[in-house]
Amino acid sequence: MSASTTTAPSAPASPQRRRGGRAPAAPPGGRRRRPPLLLLLPAAVILVPLVAYPIYQLGLLSVLDFGQAQASGGVPTSFVGLGNYARILADGQFWTVLVQTVGFAAFCVVATLAVGATLAVLLTRVGRWPRLVLTTAATAAWAAPAMTGSTVWSFLFDTNLGLVNHTLVRLGLSGFHEFNWFYDKWTAFLIVGAVVVWHSYPFVMVTLYAGIRAIPEEVMEAAALDGAGTWTTFRRITAPMLRPILTIVVIQSVIWNFKVFTQIYVMTEGGGIAGQNLVLNVYAYQKAFASSQYGLGAAIGVIMLLILVVPTILYIRSLRRTGNEL
Repeated sequence: MSASTTTAPSAPASPQRRRGGRAPAAPPGGRRRRPPLLLLLPAAVILVPLVAYPIYQLGLLSVLDFGQAQASGGVPTSFVGLGNYARILADGQFWTVLVQTVGFAAFCVVATLAVGATLAVLLTRVGRWPRLVLTTAATAAWAAPAMTGSTVWSFLFDTNLGLVNHTLVRLGLSGFHEFNWFYDKWTAFLIVGAVVVWHSYPFVMVTLYAGIRAIPEEVMEAAALDGAGTWTTFRRITAPMLRPILTIVVIQSVIWNFKVFTQIYVMTEGGGIAGQNLVLNVYAYQKAFASSQYGLGAAIGVIMLLILVVPTILYIRSLRRTGNEL
C-alpha cells in the first residue's frame, strides 16, 4: 500500500512571472534609486545662470535701440521689437558674410576631421617614441592661445620679413618676393583656415585615438584575418563603432569653427581689405563696437545662436531615432 502525499496549495504566480518576466529586484538597503537628473543638479545650479543670463541679456539687447548715446545715458533706450532683425536681414552684406561663414566653417570642419582622424590612426601604428613626439607636438598646438598662434602665423607669412616668402625666394620662386598673402580673399581664408585646423586637430586626434583604443582587439584581428586593408577597416569597422564619438566631435567642431573670431580678426586685421574676409562673429563685433550699434550686434549674435542650436538638436534627435545613443 503506497503512502499518499499531500502538497500545500501553491501561491498564485505574480503578473510578472505569468508573463515570463522577472520580478523587479528591490534596491539594496530598501532605498529607492535617485533619478539621474538629480545628480546633475549641482552642476546645473552653477552652469544654468552662467549660460542663461548672458543669453537673456543678448536677447533683450537685440530688441532695443541701443547705441553709444543710450550707453552713455544721454538718450533713453527705446523698444524696437524685431526692428534690428529686419535691418540685419535686409542688409546684403549680412547674407554675403553668412555664406562666407558657412563655407569657411565647413572647410575647417572637414579639414580638421581629416587631419585628426588620419593622425589618430597613425598613432595606433607607430611606436612608443614617435607617438610621444606626435602627441607632444599636438598638445603644444592645442595649448597655444589663439592670439599667440595667430600672431606667429601672421609673422611667418609677413610680406617683407616672413619666413615663408624668404624660403620660397631662396628656392628660386622670385614671384614671392614681398608677396602679400592676405591681399587675395581666398588666399587669406586658406591661411586662416590652416591656423584654425592647426588649433583644432589635436582635440579630434586625441578623442578619436582614445575611441580607437577602446575597440576590442578581437574585432581588429578578425578584420585583418579576413584580408581587410587599412582604409576598409576604418570605413567598415572603426568609423561605425566610433559614430557616437564622431557625432560629438563633429558638433563641437561645427560650433567652434562657425564662431571663429580671433584668427580672422588678428590675421586679416579686422576682416580683410574692404571686409572681404568677414565672418559673422567679426561682423557682429564691427556692428556692435566699431559702429556703436549694440542692438544690431546683439541681433547678429542671436541669429548665430539659432543657427547653431537648431541643426544640433535635429541631428541628435535623428541619431536617437535610429537607435544610436550618444
